[in-house]
Amino acid sequence: MIKRYGSALLIGVVVWVYAGLLTAGALDDAVRRGVLKVGTTPNYVPFEMTDKQGRIVGFEIDLLQAMSRALGVELELVAVPYTELVPGLMARKFDLIGSGMTVTQERNLKLNFSDSFIVVGQTVLMHPRLAGTISSIEDLDEAGYRIAATEGTTGEAAAQRFLGAARLSSFATPEEGVRQVVEGKADAFVHDAPYNLIAMSRPENSALLTLEQPFTFEPLAFGLKKGDYDSLNWINHFLNQVAQDGTYDRLHDKWFRDTDWMAEMD
Repeated sequence: MIKRYGSALLIGVVVWVYAGLLTAGALDDAVRRGVLKVGTTPNYVPFEMTDKQGRIVGFEIDLLQAMSRALGVELELVAVPYTELVPGLMARKFDLIGSGMTVTQERNLKLNFSDSFIVVGQTVLMHPRLAGTISSIEDLDEAGYRIAATEGTTGEAAAQRFLGAARLSSFATPEEGVRQVVEGKADAFVHDAPYNLIAMSRPENSALLTLEQPFTFEPLAFGLKKGDYDSLNWINHFLNQVAQDGTYDRLHDKWFRDTDWMAEMD
């Protein structure tokens, strides 16, 4: 009787421990291994991008570095194409997505999102030949216009929604989308306001025109697997903490007010 009871108790403990491991959150896993793995696509200036030394840097990367320090772990960035971020998370190639991802209803069916760490919107860069012709996003919604966007982004979705009459072409990177407009192969490029603002500051893009007023409202957040509420709770408290202690403002000013970092970019 005692042996049977002891065996049953031991089995119960093993099952309980195993079940606990199965339900452990992404951040629990990161703490156990000592590394936080984050999926990112480093082509979204100034959130995540590659500098002249090949390092991935940016505003969101600095937030992730601060998050890793708060967890007491190292940060490992896993660079993948934007369209592979969600599949990569589902396949456990990384713990969370940190890649300038906009919270949308469609994505929320597949992911859980943290609180937003910034709100952006879509703007338009245009070829100089449109000077005096286009004054709003509605003016571009005609069959004769060629629109460029970045594949898999909310810029692409916004172009499909607001510019359905125009001809849309999607490209793997925003740099290629801008280049299409510079070379006259497209009339306009639709992308997030922070990226477009900085793209306009580059000498090769200086002749472009812009519709500076964003025509969408898009909160950016970190993405995790559905049901990982412990990790979400920790990240949300972290975001609140850095907002209160001045860390967020310091990082925001570094990337959105200062321009020193641009000299280190390709």
